[in-house]
Amino acid sequence: MKFRSITFDLDGTLLDTVADLAEACRLMLAELGQPPRSEEEIRRFVGRGMAVLVERCLTWEAAPDPALQAQGIAAFQRHYAAVNGRQAQFFPGVREGLAAWHATGLPLAVVTNKPAAFTEVLLERTGIAHYFQVVVSGDTTPQRKPHPAPLLHACAALGCEPASNLHIGDSKHDIETARNAGCAVYCVPYGYNEGEPLRAADCDALVADLRVALRLAESE
Repeated sequence: MKFRSITFDLDGTLLDTVADLAEACRLMLAELGQPPRSEEEIRRFVGRGMAVLVERCLTWEAAPDPALQAQGIAAFQRHYAAVNGRQAQFFPGVREGLAAWHATGLPLAVVTNKPAAFTEVLLERTGIAHYFQVVVSGDTTPQRKPHPAPLLHACAALGCEPASNLHIGDSKHDIETARNAGCAVYCVPYGYNEGEPLRAADCDALVADLRVALRLAESE
């Protein structure tokens, strides 16, 4: 195989975490006396990190003022810490796909915009932390995806050049991150992508699941 390391997005690629996020958002909004949001709205809001998720939840006619945004972030962090991983579900093929990728002996990493305090707990609670030599969260580097810094940090920690790394994600942000970092990128079609469908033409391959991604990578 031409790839020497593999990096994975987390929310929307490995795990469907919307139910947990929606519950934390529901509790946050109720605490702040704000109208509720539907789970489908939360699904569209996910992708740019916690602060943007909170901002989108609190945006009606206009973006929230800084004080309300700060209150929202604090409330969300508290509630999400309590529900993180409780209702998270694996997307089809993820368990088998991760095991198969791990069996190749290639170094694997997670690169996500989720804060580290939530990322590592989620990986442990879902039983997949042992697959990854490196975890890069939304606050590991000064910039978050789609800036290339998180992906470049992961490649350096894995000891592999970006040009020989394959990134697997579910959104336009993963595609942009990989392009900015000089990595190949495969995408799965079942994730969030802020409610927009992904096109095969936008990435190196649109694959049904992680098992298909491995078979394709082995054939290149």
